[in-house]
Amino acid sequence: MSLNALRRALEPAIRRVMHLYWRLSRPMTLGARAAVFDAQGHVFLIRHSYVDGWHLPGGGVEAGESMVGALARELMEEGHIALTAPPALHGIFFNGHVSRRDHVALYVVRDFEQVSPPVPNREIVAHGFFALDALPPDTTRATRARLAEILSGAPAAERW
Repeated sequence: MSLNALRRALEPAIRRVMHLYWRLSRPMTLGARAAVFDAQGHVFLIRHSYVDGWHLPGGGVEAGESMVGALARELMEEGHIALTAPPALHGIFFNGHVSRRDHVALYVVRDFEQVSPPVPNREIVAHGFFALDALPPDTTRATRARLAEILSGAPAAERW
């Protein structure tokens, strides 16, 4: 069995175990993600090892951590991206696809420094800046919807 086939086979079980852990350890989950745009208007996307598609970078907010603090930590971990100015909050979304208790804060980041090129690892297997008219074909629906909102100036939807 190939590594990708094994990953796909184990993915539902891993997700269930993680959700059980989160349900027991957190009454509500909160995540922070970013739409990071470079000077050319390209957006930074990541590809996880444990879920299909290209996503905006980000992750969970830990106890005692602010949303912007979590965002800064996740951007450094996933893309070696350091914030050089405060990010702008685009919206807070209910993410019912993950669980009935999950919410995501999405920020727009235009002022940053990529301190070194990120290297793929166990969690993030691919990453890159993409032109908005040339996103990878398997960019997630939610990622495309959030980018469309940001670029059009439309109000943020309630659901991720």
